[in-house]
Amino acid sequence: MGYLILIFAVVMQLCLGATYSWSVYVKDIKAILNISQAQAQLPFSVFYFIFPATMIISGKILKKLGPQISTIVGGTLFGAGWIISSFGGSNFIFTILGNGLIAGLGAGIAYIVPISTCIKWFPDKKGLITGIAVAGFGGGAALVSFLGGTLIANGWTPFQVFRALGSIFLILIILAGFFMKNPPSNNTHDTYLPLKYRELLVDKKFLFLYFAMFVGLAAGFAVNANIKELSRTASMTAGVSAVAFFAIFNALGRVSWGALFDRFDYIKSLQLNLLFQAIILFLSPIMLNSATGLQIFAVLTGLNYGGVLVMYAGSVAKIWGAENVGMVYGLLFSSNIPGALAPIFAGYIYDKTGSFTIALYTIAILLILGIIILNRLRRL
Repeated sequence: MGYLILIFAVVMQLCLGATYSWSVYVKDIKAILNISQAQAQLPFSVFYFIFPATMIISGKILKKLGPQISTIVGGTLFGAGWIISSFGGSNFIFTILGNGLIAGLGAGIAYIVPISTCIKWFPDKKGLITGIAVAGFGGGAALVSFLGGTLIANGWTPFQVFRALGSIFLILIILAGFFMKNPPSNNTHDTYLPLKYRELLVDKKFLFLYFAMFVGLAAGFAVNANIKELSRTASMTAGVSAVAFFAIFNALGRVSWGALFDRFDYIKSLQLNLLFQAIILFLSPIMLNSATGLQIFAVLTGLNYGGVLVMYAGSVAKIWGAENVGMVYGLLFSSNIPGALAPIFAGYIYDKTGSFTIALYTIAILLILGIIILNRLRRL
């Protein structure tokens, strides 16, 4: 039963990762509606705020409704959001509300379910199982980008694509929901100690993990959002392929870092992840001097970023128990919100200096600070 749940967990994440294919639709939406680049990005920006913000309370929702109902509610909102967004051809507000607000709420509710459920079914393989479960989120972006791009190339409008994909997401996530079940209580090796949010907000273990996850996410966001412009010498083709490499190795990193996490002390694993990313950012002036260097940079930073989305969920399970993953990781996931400011910071530095070097060095220093802070976590 556990492996069947894992399969449907991946199916769920493939659907929920679809919003990260947004760049595929922007050009055609701008042409159809005669709107600006900034306006066309509003649905994605709203989603990126609502999704992690909803995760703050997703643990409580999961605890109250259970994994099946939480998945069905989240999947219904997510799929319906994409369908509603298909009416944006007549009024773009439908797309902002659909792909942004409603789909963001749905993703926030549903995302934590497969992570929490799979960790309970495979308590001795928390990292690997979480990595497999959430690899679908990164893979979903690549898959939906290909499908959406193919449909648009064959004459579909983005709004027609939204309606078709939304219908598929609605069916698949609700179907997956019927398989989301917790194991019998004796299948988990963790002790359940009920927590309250106010306890976490003053808990040094949580605050240290929050900072470490924030800097790990900030590094990934800053690179991912600006990757085509990072190298002055690389061609547009090299820049586009770098985007693809980052996405592919983001997905692979979730599985590989998850497997590594299970073999080593969890704090050491987190520190290694931050250290590798810091070294790569410090080497960025050398690596970004060629197209080949840009590709390698994209592969390595994507690989490390993928680990961030896996190992902190596993760390939560080890510190607070599998039963508390929904609540604690939901709150920890809100570190995406300050982390999402990193691309803006990097872009500002680029506008002022004509280079990303200062921004990347600053983030690398924060990564080193994260390693030092995690040392303090070891002593708690």
